[in-house]
Formats: sequence, C-alpha cells, structure tokens
Amino acid sequence: ALAHDPRVDDMALMEALKTDAFYVGAMGSERTSAARRDRLPELGLTKDEIDILHAPIGFEIHSKTPAEIAVSIMAEVTAVRNGIADLS
Repeated sequence: ALAHDPRVDDMALMEALKTDAFYVGAMGSERTSAARRDRLPELGLTKDEIDILHAPIGFEIHSKTPAEIAVSIMAEVTAVRNGIADLS
C-alpha cells in the first residue's frame, strides 16, 4: 500500500491486517513506517495485528530502480510464503 495519504493507507491496512492474508506490506521509509505503526492502534488494531505488517516492504538491498524494488518485495513475499520469518 502506498497512497502518500495516511487516511487512505491506514484505512486499507486496518482492513488488510484483520484478514488471514499471509502477507501485508506497505511501502515507505523507516520513519514513515514507524509513524504508521504509532497511528494504527488508534484505529483499533492490536499489537499482534500490527506485528504482521511488513513495513518498509521488501528486503533491504539498497534498491533504487523500480525493478530492483520489485525484486526485493517479491523476495520477501516469497520468503514469508515459504515460512522463512527473517533473513536479515
């Protein structure tokens, strides 16, 4: 998710984090992601629900181009899908 508007992003994440989706992620910087995590409890999300969120999305590979960003995201999605919790 990334609409550059917390009112849109937070509402979408609120709904997604209450589902049984195996992966929920949001683009943004570390600072943006931290601020988002601070706001989500105000929408009634629990710590466990917020902990499901992958944000910033993707593995940290210092990607710059859209293709590199896509590869980092899909690598993380694949790892989560295959039960690999953390590759850092």
